[in-house]
Amino acid sequence: MPEDFSLSGRWLNDRIVKFSQESNLRQRAQEAAFRLDGTSPYLRLNFVSVYVRDQERSLRFFVDKLGFSVVTDAQFASGMRWIEVSPPDGTASLALVLPTKQFNEEHLVGNSGVITFLTEDVDRTYREWADRGVQFTIPPQTPAWGGTFCRFVDLDGNSFVLAGFTDATRAIDERRRAYAEKLEDDRRTAQELEIARQVQARLFPQVLPEVPGLEYAGVCLQARSVGGDYYDFLALGDGNLGFIVGDVAGKGIAAALLMVNLQANLRSQFIGAANDPQRFLASVNRLFFENTAGSAYATLFYAGYDSGTGRVIYANCGHVPALILRANGTVDRLDSNATVLGLFEDWQCSPSSTELRQGDVLVLYSDGVTESEDNRGDQFGEERLLDAIRSRPALPVPELARSVTQEILEHSQGRQSDDLTLILARKS
Repeated sequence: MPEDFSLSGRWLNDRIVKFSQESNLRQRAQEAAFRLDGTSPYLRLNFVSVYVRDQERSLRFFVDKLGFSVVTDAQFASGMRWIEVSPPDGTASLALVLPTKQFNEEHLVGNSGVITFLTEDVDRTYREWADRGVQFTIPPQTPAWGGTFCRFVDLDGNSFVLAGFTDATRAIDERRRAYAEKLEDDRRTAQELEIARQVQARLFPQVLPEVPGLEYAGVCLQARSVGGDYYDFLALGDGNLGFIVGDVAGKGIAAALLMVNLQANLRSQFIGAANDPQRFLASVNRLFFENTAGSAYATLFYAGYDSGTGRVIYANCGHVPALILRANGTVDRLDSNATVLGLFEDWQCSPSSTELRQGDVLVLYSDGVTESEDNRGDQFGEERLLDAIRSRPALPVPELARSVTQEILEHSQGRQSDDLTLILARKS
């Protein structure tokens, strides 16, 4: 912003007709200056004004001879121009300002005040700039108190100092190494997270067992690269199918590792689940309890479906209620009938049963679905979920699951604070 913005109405009513910048130095400098500590008001240097006679000529001096970058070059409808340039690291900006006659600023050209730049190698920079025609009024000097400095002027006689200090150079080197290490750590972390995401994605069902008279599908959208939500379809034989939705406590890598543990337990134990789901889940709980920390647990909904009879035997282990949207419009809620998995060694459950009839839709989901919030804190909720399914009666189930999930994301404006998992199964 021009420094006389508040003093002259010309800036208030002017408009930019052309804008350019050669780098993202300002953004990088702002990011570098960002503080996690907000105990004191934010305050940092924006730019320093250097008064010049010809902006274009000065721009070429700083860019061509000193190697600066253009941070801002804005042309206004009135013909005025605003230019900011910056040295390579982007930590300081110089505004190349034409003097304003009405404020008697002509005497500031060539007298903007001494501006000092810090460099790692004064002698080398001095030689490079001198070879490009920069006028130095004082060659490199090494005073008794330490450091090295020299002085140069721009085309209008404004004075600048180029300085270097051993301690400052050492600090710059340390910051550079630390920054390089951080970039490498970030790159490795991103790479490892991507590998973890791909591995976890393969844990979800890749092939859907065919079940006569039943159309079903599952969707899981993680809030981070990896997460703690899990769903699965277990082929139990003789036209039977097991539906599972799990939600491991926590988020991110820790939750993802627990989810892998839970998935392995379920996959290794599910033989016989159709005949004895209570024994199956008790075995899964025991392994999960033994192989995880004392505070680790997961909520889980298991539903075993018999395609011959339409019977559903289910165990809700501390999970959100599953729903059956009946063909006649009524809704059955399959509430919790067991405690969470992994928290207690002595674990019991009493599976319940219900029936899927023609046109009924079984809805299994994680709490990230119904607790998804808009910008006012209004949750998506169970009723919106049911309405979203009711409003799309003709859609095939896989497309229905994707469409409902998209509606949830639109409700939260794409801000996902928790994993979203949804299974839909419709009997034909």
